[in-house]
Amino acid sequence: MDIIKISLLGVCGVILGFLMKGTRPEYTCFITLGIGLTILGLAVGKIAYLFQALDQISESLPVDGSYFLTLIKMMGITYIGQFSSGICKDAGYQATGVQIELFCRLSVLVLCIPVLMALLETVESFLI
Repeated sequence: MDIIKISLLGVCGVILGFLMKGTRPEYTCFITLGIGLTILGLAVGKIAYLFQALDQISESLPVDGSYFLTLIKMMGITYIGQFSSGICKDAGYQATGVQIELFCRLSVLVLCIPVLMALLETVESFLI
């Protein structure tokens, strides 16, 4: 049922933004930002459940905890980057939105390097 609430909230926000665009175009960015923050607030429960599941997995598997921390950082980077990029694109600043997306992709790639190195070391130890 949550997805229906979120979808209706988003559609109502788009309709409100569309109606305001003709009379008060300066408020459309604020409407987009407000709807986005409201949806983010509603998603906190899902994120908390995700963290609990990751904690349970990390307790049951003999895996270094830093890998789970890296995974959480990657999820945060992608969500915040997509959110802020979408706001920039809605406001008419497509170039800034694309630059945010590029920076987020590079940040995730940088976070992946230690995990990739550990994987390569594990594969190398099996080959020797």
